Amino acid sequence: VQLQASGGGLVQRGGSLRLSCAASGFIFKYSTMQWFRQAPGKQRELVASITSGGRTNYADSVNGRFTISRDNAQRTVSLRMSSLKPEDTAVYYCRMVITLFEYWGQGTQVTVSS
Repeated sequence: VQLQASGGGLVQRGGSLRLSCAASGFIFKYSTMQWFRQAPGKQRELVASITSGGRTNYADSVNGRFTISRDNAQRTVSLRMSSLKPEDTAVYYCRMVITLFEYWGQGTQVTVSS
């Protein structure tokens, strides 16, 4: 399984970005997909997750501003980010979880300027 994240960039406070993560392998539709982020000097944290059945969960810090979605036919998971804040600046990673296995993408940088 390979995960390829894209869509990061530089945006001003209050702006929006959409991250995408493309997965290889037929197991995508059976997996839970997650977005994590890691800011400089901080631990990696879970931002959002979506189960194979479409149930979503968000960190309190992004709830109401970020939306995670998946397209099983395209084998992609997306993270729509709006009302971005400087504290959202981080490298964002997608993660696939299925049974006891996990796979990580390479990360994409999101920078929010003030």
